[in-house]
Amino acid sequence: MDLTFSRRSALGLLAGAAVLPGQAFALTDGQASSLINNLVGEINRVIASGKSQTAMYPDFERIFQKYADTSTIAAYCFGVDGRRASAAQKTAFKDALIGYVARKYGSRFREFIGGRLEVTSAAPLKNFYEVKTIAYLKGQSPFEVSFHVSDSSGKVLFFNMFIEGVNLLLTERGEIGALLDRNGGDIDKMIAALRRAS
Repeated sequence: MDLTFSRRSALGLLAGAAVLPGQAFALTDGQASSLINNLVGEINRVIASGKSQTAMYPDFERIFQKYADTSTIAAYCFGVDGRRASAAQKTAFKDALIGYVARKYGSRFREFIGGRLEVTSAAPLKNFYEVKTIAYLKGQSPFEVSFHVSDSSGKVLFFNMFIEGVNLLLTERGEIGALLDRNGGDIDKMIAALRRAS
C-alpha cells in the first residue's frame, strides 16, 4: 500500500502526540512485566487451543480489549480526522478498530502455533515501560515482539506493539488514513470498510 506522506498525515503526526500516554503514576517494571506475561499467557493458550483461525478472532478481540489501552490507540489511529468526528462516530470507530486489530494481528499470531512468546525484559522508556518478548516459531529464527506499557489511563495497559520493529500505532494510523482517503474522507464509509477489513 502506498502511504505517501501528505499534508494530512503530517498534521496527523502532530495531533497524535497529544493522545499518547502522559505522565505515568507509579508504574513499576514488575507491573509492566506482569501485564505482558498475562497477555502472552492468554495469547499462547489461544494459539495452542487448536481452534480454527476464524474461531480465534473473538478470543483475540477479548484479549485486546482486556490488555490494551483501546481509547489511546483509537485516538492515535484516527489522528487529526478524529477532530471532526462526532462522539457516536468515535465510539463506532473504536469498536471497528478493535475487531480489525484482532483479525489482522490474530492472523499473525496464528503463525505461532507450535511456538511461543517469552518475556525477556522490562525497562523504563520516557514516561512508560518497554517490555520485550521473544517469539519462537518452528522453522524460523526467533524475533522480537515488544510492548509499550503505561498506567496513564488509571490502569496498567499496553498502548503500542512492535513486531520485528514494525510499529502498530504508526502502521495502523497510515492504514486508517489511506482507508479514509479511498472513501473520499467520509468517516462513516471508512468505519464500514474497517469492519470488513483484516
